[in-house]
Amino acid sequence: MTDLLTDTRTAAATRAEAIARGSLRDVTTDARHFGILLPTAITHRAWKQAIAWPDRGTAARWEAGRTGTVLAHAARALLRAQARGREGLQLFNFIPTPSPDGEDLLTLAVEIGPGDAGEPVVTITAATDH
Repeated sequence: MTDLLTDTRTAAATRAEAIARGSLRDVTTDARHFGILLPTAITHRAWKQAIAWPDRGTAARWEAGRTGTVLAHAARALLRAQARGREGLQLFNFIPTPSPDGEDLLTLAVEIGPGDAGEPVVTITAATDH
């Protein structure tokens, strides 16, 4: 099967395995600051598109801020969906800032789905993953 999180052919993996191998990044602690109380992860592709900072020397500072921006937009998308009675994948757009290379509008998606034991979890993906 093709793993949509990494674009590689792999056997089916659990969410915990995907986090352990880096296909998903756990951002649960940061997500709580934005009102997302469920376990939350972002795919590797979404991280690279929206959060990753090219300069390793300053990456920690910029990536923390960009993570917050993504989580704030994801939280708003989930709240809008709840208010409108929508379920499933929710798309949201934003312009990553600061932008080291003049990035344009970026579309990500957020969804509440089942975790490894069927518990509700939040996953943020690149829109191109769908």
